[in-house]
Amino acid sequence: MDLGTRLIAGPDGQAFPFDPGAFFLELLLTGGPDGDQRWELLRGPSDLAAWLVDSRLALTAPIDADDVRIRPAELRAIKQFRDTLWTVAHVVAAAEEPNEDELEFINAAAESSMRPRIALDTGVCEWATPITGSQVLGTAAREAIDVIGGDRIDRLRECEAEDCALVFLDTSRPGNRRWCSMQRCGNRHKVKAYRARHAKD
Repeated sequence: MDLGTRLIAGPDGQAFPFDPGAFFLELLLTGGPDGDQRWELLRGPSDLAAWLVDSRLALTAPIDADDVRIRPAELRAIKQFRDTLWTVAHVVAAAEEPNEDELEFINAAAESSMRPRIALDTGVCEWATPITGSQVLGTAAREAIDVIGGDRIDRLRECEAEDCALVFLDTSRPGNRRWCSMQRCGNRHKVKAYRARHAKD
């Protein structure tokens, strides 16, 4: 599976691939603001370090979990950012105005960021290490600011399925992505439309 594409399970237990299109939206897949600990993936700093290895950040350069240094306070800040972003992303996807306090929270989180560099021994791109929790937070925040405050804001969308709340950044060339995943909601829509057409026969 491509980096940044996550295999997630729907309420029915069936797993499907989901590409959120951006790292800050990928972060939403680690939990949510509802306080339901069953869906929390980031229970400790080591969980976040392991999760980053397969994240969209690894598309820029590989990430070794041993190079990630997350303090407990940083993990709490990342989860608070994630929970705020969950609300903001859904509001923006609905073409509504986000709360100013929430936007300011995102702005404040962008203080630091991960630093790509050219490795002197190989000449290829790598992340400057150690990678801190504040840098991970800042990288997600800067990306969110770039999308929400930029010309790609209309590409931030919620899956059109009535029972799906996944949010993604449409990176397709035509800009016509409608579903979280064609293997899940897109396919269910096609099946429903097919049955509706044949029910009239």
